[in-house]
Amino acid sequence: MARRSKQTEQTLRSVQRLGVGASTLAGLGVDIIEIDRMERAIERTPRIVQRIFSDEERAYAQAKAHPATHFALFFAAKEAVLKALGTGFSGMRFTDVEVVHDRHGKPLAVLHGHAQEVADNQGVVEVQLSLSYTHQVGVASAVAIKEEHRPRKEENLDPREELTRQFKEMRAMLDDMDARLKEYDSDEASQDTQEPQEPQSLQEPASL
Repeated sequence: MARRSKQTEQTLRSVQRLGVGASTLAGLGVDIIEIDRMERAIERTPRIVQRIFSDEERAYAQAKAHPATHFALFFAAKEAVLKALGTGFSGMRFTDVEVVHDRHGKPLAVLHGHAQEVADNQGVVEVQLSLSYTHQVGVASAVAIKEEHRPRKEENLDPREELTRQFKEMRAMLDDMDARLKEYDSDEASQDTQEPQEPQSLQEPASL
């Protein structure tokens, strides 16, 4: 396994202290990626952009001033979603999880192929996605909402209102975590001067 930088290890410990994974309502996945590693990987092997990202992801990132930041966020999002499903990339294609945006710019996770099959088998009916970044790192958090956690049909209870309430609670938790991570990274960024190695997950797979 590739060695993480000191800053990433510190940020991961911060995530753990925030209680990530404590929710009983859904599967929760978080991933952190260093943006400069993604940038170096793309410079060294440009074709990984076509192999890892969908047409829509590439078009969105390449339209931005710093495409590597958005490619890093999309990669972290794929990891976070698959962690929320409990699988990781095992048996998956990179494009089995795709990040798109609604008309308001909100990121949405779209599942394809084996990822969709896993979600269906688990009764996952929704994947909430939150993305944020600093100058150094991108952070993605995903919540997989399962069918058994939908509100029960009870008298005087509107299921759609209850589900909306639960989504808002989880969104508030994710937004709070993202804000605190940004603040933490800002404080710690100047302390890490060690040049990290490229993570194994960003190296071009030998089978591709």
